[in-house]
Amino acid sequence: MTATAADRGVQRGVNRVLAKLENSIESGNYYEAHQMYRTLYFRYTGQQKYADCLELLWSGAMKLVSKQQETSAADLALLLIDTLDKRGSAENDQSNDGDIWIQRLGTLIGLLSSTTVERETLISRAIKWSSDMSGNTLGHPGMHKAIAQVFWAEGSCDQARHHFLLSRDGNLCGRILIKIHKNKGYENELDLFIVQAVLQQLCLKDRKTAEDTFLSYTSNHSSIKRKEAPFKQPLLNFVHFLFRCIDTGRHDTFRALCDLYKPSLNRDPSFEKYLVKIGIHFFGVAPPPTITGGGLMGGMFGDLFTRLFQGFDDDDDDDSQQSRSSSNTRLRTGGAANSVNLD
Repeated sequence: MTATAADRGVQRGVNRVLAKLENSIESGNYYEAHQMYRTLYFRYTGQQKYADCLELLWSGAMKLVSKQQETSAADLALLLIDTLDKRGSAENDQSNDGDIWIQRLGTLIGLLSSTTVERETLISRAIKWSSDMSGNTLGHPGMHKAIAQVFWAEGSCDQARHHFLLSRDGNLCGRILIKIHKNKGYENELDLFIVQAVLQQLCLKDRKTAEDTFLSYTSNHSSIKRKEAPFKQPLLNFVHFLFRCIDTGRHDTFRALCDLYKPSLNRDPSFEKYLVKIGIHFFGVAPPPTITGGGLMGGMFGDLFTRLFQGFDDDDDDDSQQSRSSSNTRLRTGGAANSVNLD
């Protein structure tokens, strides 16, 4: 039998499985359909037919989730990411459809309920794949934006906020922070909301997004409506001058600025820790030996987010815990966010 004849035989076998698969879905035999999708996944990847496999798994996941088979759909989505990983490691891989699969994965994640067992794993794997695909160790910004929009639609403001901060879309971040402040915060906290976010972005060495976020927030917030200093709130003036200070790279100026605004910075004990990291990143300050690992997002996404936000929220003394309770209240999730329009 020639290779061509063998290929035709394999394809006929695949076509038979596909036809049986469609009948299983139409008749409501979803378990059988799920197993056949897995069988085809192994056949396609074994033959390195990654494009066919990806389209099959995408179609299958969408069909199963439309039939309320979320666990099976999530499993196919994980196999889809496995296939993307296999394709990416192939020597002849020249695919440039990463943005398409970011969008599709975001769609699938959004269709799964928050109680679906594998959804957290799927989110973590999607970020890891996007990191490998893009070369961005924090994950592709588009993947973070897609995930942020899922959490935002569900009213999970805290989780949405973290992903928006990693989306590199400062204009959107600023507008989202305004929505969160107006829905969840007190009037006298309007400066704390933006300063916390900007300092965190600077800790990630993302100067441009941090400044875009700040300008979006201050120019669009109805209680501020200014693009530059002087602001009524001292902390906003501090951030404005911090950006100018970063431009100079002068450690002595940075230190003098922090000393000048120390009374205002003391409103949130976490600011000191952020400023230590900013001093290291932008002013060549030697790291103190007391910095330890923490993790702004806890253990939800494991080591990935521990690396992203290492040391942000690991205050252990009682005074810091009490002071942070106010900050946690500012970022607490709630159903009111469901009515907020991202556009």
